[in-house]
Amino acid sequence: MIRVCLVEDQALVRQGLKSLLALTSDVSVIAEAADGHDAIDVITTTRPDVIVLDVRLPDRSGIDVVTELAHRGSLPPTLLLTTFDDDEALIRGIRAGAKGFLLKDVTLEQLADAIRTLAAGGSMIHPAASARLAQARLTPECADEWIPDTLTRRELEVLRLMAAGLSNREIGQTLQMVEGTVKNHVSTILSKLGARDRTRAVLKSLERGWL
Repeated sequence: MIRVCLVEDQALVRQGLKSLLALTSDVSVIAEAADGHDAIDVITTTRPDVIVLDVRLPDRSGIDVVTELAHRGSLPPTLLLTTFDDDEALIRGIRAGAKGFLLKDVTLEQLADAIRTLAAGGSMIHPAASARLAQARLTPECADEWIPDTLTRRELEVLRLMAAGLSNREIGQTLQMVEGTVKNHVSTILSKLGARDRTRAVLKSLERGWL
């Protein structure tokens, strides 16, 4: 059973999420908090397997909670939830130590899958959120931007389209490359970043400020 702490200031939303997760066979909400201060106390006391944490809380942000717990060395895998497609919150949250970021319009199945992924050591970013980040960095104004030493310009272009959730075929169509060449670029990117999948590569790139 995956033990979850649910942090959400709106009682109705919190109860709704708890009731939905109760429908799963392997996820149990073992603690709740309505603000950041209580969240830190509850999480350090109960030590859940995963935190489901609202980005916007009345006393401090969810990102502040992540930062404080990480500073204490008491941060479980954390899934940030928000009703807003907030690029800044995504970047700050991942850099602070969160492992997932979802919008609240996800289905129960998507939420439960994200919790399972984080509990197993993985990571999860809502495609709509990562797409906005990638698109913002693909404008003509960015043509002369800084390129990380680890990646070539072409690899960085592929990485950003990966972050936008595009398949290899769609990346090939966008960059006018054959699909086999895209696969080679993706494999090289994963190898250079020491990432075993595309999501982890995107997260590591966010942490390093490349996206």
